[in-house]
Amino acid sequence: MKRIVLFSGGSACRTINIALSRRNVRLTRIVPAWDSGGSSKVIREKLGILSVGDIRQALMTMAHGEGCSGDVVRICNTRLSANRDLEEARKEFQFYAEGRHPLLERMEPGLRGAILNYLKTFASTVGGDFDFRNGSVGNFILTGACIAHNGDVNTAIFVFRKLCGISGNVWPSSLDSDLVLSARLKNGDRLSPQDVITKLSDKQAAIGIEAIELARPGGQAARPNPAAVEAIEEADLIAFGPGSFYTSILPHLLVDGTISAVERARCTKVMIGNILQCRETLGMTLNDVVEAFQAQWGQGRGDGARLSMHVLGNRVLFPFEKTVGAFPYLQDDLPEDGEHMIMRGELEDAWNRGQHDGDVIADRLLAIASNAAGKRALHD
Repeated sequence: MKRIVLFSGGSACRTINIALSRRNVRLTRIVPAWDSGGSSKVIREKLGILSVGDIRQALMTMAHGEGCSGDVVRICNTRLSANRDLEEARKEFQFYAEGRHPLLERMEPGLRGAILNYLKTFASTVGGDFDFRNGSVGNFILTGACIAHNGDVNTAIFVFRKLCGISGNVWPSSLDSDLVLSARLKNGDRLSPQDVITKLSDKQAAIGIEAIELARPGGQAARPNPAAVEAIEEADLIAFGPGSFYTSILPHLLVDGTISAVERARCTKVMIGNILQCRETLGMTLNDVVEAFQAQWGQGRGDGARLSMHVLGNRVLFPFEKTVGAFPYLQDDLPEDGEHMIMRGELEDAWNRGQHDGDVIADRLLAIASNAAGKRALHD
C-alpha cells in the first residue's frame, strides 16, 4: 500500500483526494495552519486556537472518497443557516447540541454522546455572544474535541476520524495557533493575513506577488507538527498542489523543519501544476510557478539548492488564450531539456472545466511511485 503525502489547501485537490482514497493508498493530506478566513475565522478570533476549517474540509473529502456516508459524516458536513438573526442561529445550533436532530437521535449511544459532549464543550467555551450563523457543525465538533483534549489538535483530529470512520490522515503542517501569512507585492506593498491575500484586487493581481512570509507574532518561525513530519519521512511519494500557490502551497516550505523532512524522505517528489491561473498567479506560467517554488526552497535551505522533482503539467490544446470564468489557462512552458522530469497530459476534467481529472492524476502519481520503488529496489 503506497504512502502518499499531499501538500494542499482546502478544496483544490478535492478530486485527486477522492480518487486516491478509492485506491489502495495510505493518503495523508498536509493542510495550512494559517487560514484566517471563512466561518472558522470567527472561531479562531474568539478562542485563539488553530483554524480548523481546512482540516475539517479535507477530512470530509477523505470521508467522501472512502465512501463514509454515515450519519456522523452527514452531521459533520452540515452548515447552519446564514440568513437568520443571532438568536435564531443559536437555537438552530441547540437543535444539534441537544441531540434533537433525527440523525443524532438514531445514532449508537456512544457516538451520539461523544458528539453532543464536544458540541456542548464548544458552546460553553465560546459563551453567549458567539455568532453561529453560517457555521459548520463539523468545525464546532472538531473545535470542541480540541478544547476537550487540552488544545491538542492532533488528538482532536484522531478522535474526529474515528467518529466518522475515516482511514486517511489529515494534519496541519504546524500546531502554532497564531501564525500570520503575509505577502509583499512587486511594488513593495504588503498584505496580511491569508484571507486578505486571497482577495487580491484586479490591480494588485496585475502587480503580482514578490514574496511571502509566515511567522508567529514577534517574527518567530512556524514550528512543525510532529505528525506531519513523520508522515513526510515515511512517504513513498510527496506531492505539492494543486491549490492556491502563494497561500496554500508555498507557505508549507516556511514551516521550520518541513524542507529537511522532505529531503530525508527517500521518495519521488512531484509538483502538480494548476489547470488555471488565479488571482495569485495572474500572468504567470508553469515555469514561473516552479521557479518561485525552487527559489523558496533554496532560501529555506540557506544555500540556494533546488529540489529534484517530477512536474505534472496540463497540455493546453489552444493556440490562443482561453479562459474559464475570469482566469486563463496556466501555460506549460517548462523547457524539455531542463532539470525536472516533465509529465505532460490532458489533466483537465472533461466535465468540470478548470479542474483536474482526479483519476488521471491519481494514476500518474501511483505509476511514478511504483516506478521509483522499483528503481530503489534494484539499487539496494
